[in-house]
Amino acid sequence: MKKNRERFCNREREFVYKFKVGSQCLELRVPLRFPVQENASHLHGRLMLLHSLPCFIEKDLKEALTQFIEEESLRDYDRDAEASLEAVKLGEVDLHQLASTWAKAYAETTLEHARPEEPSWDEDFADVYHDLIHSPASETLLNLEHNYFVSISELIGERDVELKKLRERQGIEMEKVMQELGKSLTDQDVNSLAAQHFESQQDLENKWSNELKQSTAIQKQEYQEWVIKLHQDLKNPNNSSLSEEIKVQPSQFRESVEAIGRIYEEQRKLEESFTIHLGAQLKTMHNLRLLRADMLDFCKHKRNHRSGVKLHRLQTALSLYSTSLCGLVLLVDNRINSYSGIKRDFATVCQECTDFHFPRIEEQLEVVQQVVLYARTQRRSKLKESLDSGNQNGGNDDKTKNAERNYLNVLPGEFYITRHSNLSEIHVAFHLCVDDHVKSGNITARDPAIMGLRNILKVCCTHDITTISIPLLLVHDMSEEMTIPWCLRRAELVFKCVKGFMMEMASWDGGISRTVQFLVPQSISEEMFYQLSNMLPQIFRVSSTLTLTSKH
Repeated sequence: MKKNRERFCNREREFVYKFKVGSQCLELRVPLRFPVQENASHLHGRLMLLHSLPCFIEKDLKEALTQFIEEESLRDYDRDAEASLEAVKLGEVDLHQLASTWAKAYAETTLEHARPEEPSWDEDFADVYHDLIHSPASETLLNLEHNYFVSISELIGERDVELKKLRERQGIEMEKVMQELGKSLTDQDVNSLAAQHFESQQDLENKWSNELKQSTAIQKQEYQEWVIKLHQDLKNPNNSSLSEEIKVQPSQFRESVEAIGRIYEEQRKLEESFTIHLGAQLKTMHNLRLLRADMLDFCKHKRNHRSGVKLHRLQTALSLYSTSLCGLVLLVDNRINSYSGIKRDFATVCQECTDFHFPRIEEQLEVVQQVVLYARTQRRSKLKESLDSGNQNGGNDDKTKNAERNYLNVLPGEFYITRHSNLSEIHVAFHLCVDDHVKSGNITARDPAIMGLRNILKVCCTHDITTISIPLLLVHDMSEEMTIPWCLRRAELVFKCVKGFMMEMASWDGGISRTVQFLVPQSISEEMFYQLSNMLPQIFRVSSTLTLTSKH
């Protein structure tokens, strides 16, 4: 069959078109190779241009060319079909294999023969949870989640105490060895002891890591089974024990003296709120907030039970499966892990409470690494093809070396996303990659970090994230080079860029009201905070109040 098909492919035929110009009869002959890969309209335009054909034959030529291509292609298909049937008659094709191939193709392309989609456990659990959290059982769910959180927190506390004791004991041992260095012990003895200490720490950390992983897995299974059972019982109106089941573990929030004491030690949070209108003709109202706070304050749970904390948690749970999600932007380095800096602090907060809806942070990062590996592989192969097809020079060699060196890392301006249901006030975390250049005072609106913010806001529009928290100065901590002029220039740049991006949102989502929170580090002074607060209404169009007075 392949031989017959090859016989009809790549065959050249001549298209002949006759027309009259005055008393002259002209003829156009064009060789065409079938099957024709080029669009008939494009081919027609090229013929008109190359042969300087008169405009009055344009429509007729196009119809004739299209008809010729269709007829000749149909003839080729008929010949191919006849050749295939002839091959079947001659016994050159296995009939059973041909029949099974046709049956499979028909079943896969016909809806009535397609296999029904199996219900997903995650989707079923999401629907059940959404129903329960909007029912009288919501308080019971939150109480149970908080008790699980306290249990994991106590386990983490025991781990930290044990690790601290181990390090103190190892420190004493190392001091004794250092005192004997050069007398009865050598450098090799010190290195050997250091290696033993490191191995002991690794073993203890692995032990606690496995225990925490096992505990969270058990909690997740128990919680999901209990939620499904409670939902089934709610459907049974004759269940007399339902009211008692909802009241299970009513409010076993355990307060600690340490937690209560930390309330008064927290630095006073500064906050300013604004209402703005953006848009040329159809204006959209947005809420802006300027806060002096730690980015992780929106993620941490408080062990002490206060009504405000509970309301925040309830609001987060109610909007978990909704079109009003909350997100925040974390500034990270180019490595996809949770071993250092704010990435480690964020992962620690995520581990303090079991996530009953999404995979653990470590599992999500593993998926991100696989996606980055695939993307980098595709990008490197395309880059290699473009370099091979063109002239290579020194600049291209440097570009290739940089691509090889950063093969498994994200680039500045790129970001990856993690989903969470166990954090205090957010559902989505955008991990935006930035480098040390962001600390300089000469970045522009085309800087990768700024363009990364634009792409993040676009994702917010397409995925129902209506509240987003952004580090205003594009840093999480202040340093010596960040002077008052530096802060003012950086804030002005970010304000203006975000304003432009928010105006673009109207074309992205049709104009939906959103809340954008600009966060500045806690170490910033009150004077600096209020300077930034005064700058914001000058850049954005803040809604003014209207005072109505009576004539009498």
